[in-house]
Amino acid sequence: MTISQLPDDAGHALLPAGLQDGLPPEAAHEAATMERLIDALAAHGYERVKPPLLEFEDSLLIGPGEQVATQTFRLMDPISQRMMGLRADMTPQVARIASSRLSRAPRPLRLCYAGEVLRVRGNQLRPERQFAQVGAELVGTLAPAADAELVRLAAEALQSIGIKNLSVDLSLPTLVGGLFSELQIPESARRPLRAALDRKDAAAVKQAAGDQALLFDALLRAAGLVDRALPMLKKLSLPAEAQLLIDELAEVVEQLRREAPELRLTVDPVEHRGYEYQTGLSFTLFARGVRGELGRGGRYAAVAGDGHEEPAAGFTLFMDTVLRALPAARRGNRCYLPFGSDPELGRALRASGWITLAGLEPEQNAVEEARRLNCSHLLQDGEASKLENM
Repeated sequence: MTISQLPDDAGHALLPAGLQDGLPPEAAHEAATMERLIDALAAHGYERVKPPLLEFEDSLLIGPGEQVATQTFRLMDPISQRMMGLRADMTPQVARIASSRLSRAPRPLRLCYAGEVLRVRGNQLRPERQFAQVGAELVGTLAPAADAELVRLAAEALQSIGIKNLSVDLSLPTLVGGLFSELQIPESARRPLRAALDRKDAAAVKQAAGDQALLFDALLRAAGLVDRALPMLKKLSLPAEAQLLIDELAEVVEQLRREAPELRLTVDPVEHRGYEYQTGLSFTLFARGVRGELGRGGRYAAVAGDGHEEPAAGFTLFMDTVLRALPAARRGNRCYLPFGSDPELGRALRASGWITLAGLEPEQNAVEEARRLNCSHLLQDGEASKLENM
């Protein structure tokens, strides 16, 4: 039964906007899918951590957590009388664990996680306010190989659960801001130029960029499939910091081409929206024919409570979109065990992978009772017999 199938008098079951109950079989399907994703991450040495749902806001909302402060529900802890936040994203929590509880663990540190997050409001692409995340963080290294590993790992995890036709959009969210500083773009021009780049408005970019119009127009045009975009970026004459970003991008692409040649790679060097706390190369994962992003990730600074920073990179997979990319959940084979059936027969069926439902009272018609309970099979003569039209 779905929410829309609730009886008319079930108004008391109404939930706030953006929140919903997980019902059979979808809830079990999501949980099983999350565990399969975690297994794929663990196979690469990423160890699981389990942060709490609530934390004191002065530890939850530092570093990458600052960017989700407006999306964080807050409440007063009745014991300590301090304000707490209910996590809106798990990456800041994992960064805190790495920089505090696991500060002495060998680097690079590989961690993974899975859990629910809650946000103050949804948006057009994701109206849900509560949803599940699965992710991985790689802490303590600036090596481009770390970025390549995470892109490859995210794709491999999604492929392990049956998602095909993946594409990865690579971004450099700090590139434009860095160029503003290195090229001494006037403060009065920065906001209109940033807005024009976000809109992909070539005419407005040329008008706002002034003496640097050719460069920013070239950056805007150097977007699309990596085989076309990367050579265009390499031809540009860029200041040192910007050139370093392009060189790192080229190194990551080279590794991905060698280690994950099946991935479709695209580049958008001026995109930064949604990457507010990223400090370097970032990426978003899509699948052909699936609405919305399956996940996103990138490089950032893990900040401890004492202000100490260390380099980190990671990704988060969004389970609501991931599940849309998979076939609809189905119930497994369910066998009804009439009242009084031999318990050993039920144990044998479960040991071989069956789901069994035991009758709790004598039934007049075992077949009809099995149908009523949505069973596909009925235990008859010691065997699971398939019911017709099930």
